[in-house]
Amino acid sequence: MSRKDSPQQLSEALNGFISAHKLDKGLDKVNAQKAWEELMGNGVNSYTREVKLEKTTLYVSLSSAVLREELSHGKTKIVKMMNESLGKELVKNIVLR
Repeated sequence: MSRKDSPQQLSEALNGFISAHKLDKGLDKVNAQKAWEELMGNGVNSYTREVKLEKTTLYVSLSSAVLREELSHGKTKIVKMMNESLGKELVKNIVLR
């Protein structure tokens, strides 16, 4: 974009840059990790070892078997909350390890 082109919103310019440099997937992974931290709170986060998004599956490593079992009962709710937080249908499945 040259200086003679019409002005552009900063968000539009950043989205164009992200798309042009194919950074979408990397940002989605980071955003998924942040969404997990925000949605689950300190209690769950203290037992969370790793959160990784691969394609449409969110892999969560937990250090507590009891917590893993408890969260497994609410997987569909967690998927819905994650997608609402991310603003798009990014997570379709959660694997708790």
